[in-house]
Amino acid sequence: MVAYPRDERSPERRDQDIQIASEPELMPLDLQFDSAAVAVESHLAQLSHPVAVAGVVENGVIHLLDPSICLPEHSRVIIVASEHS
Repeated sequence: MVAYPRDERSPERRDQDIQIASEPELMPLDLQFDSAAVAVESHLAQLSHPVAVAGVVENGVIHLLDPSICLPEHSRVIIVASEHS
């Protein structure tokens, strides 16, 4: 008899896992038969990566300290603020 570990997930996590498992599988990639193998690193290099920039908030508007930084329109940002000193 095989002893399975006890399921210690929260009910919310269990529901989320069930929802993810019930989603349809993704279609396989449409690759040519003679396609060359490519390292995962080359694929990951094409993805955008997070960038940390310094800025100041004045009247609710964020001003970047480095004027040479230009973020693309509709960029998603995460604001990390220090405590007011």
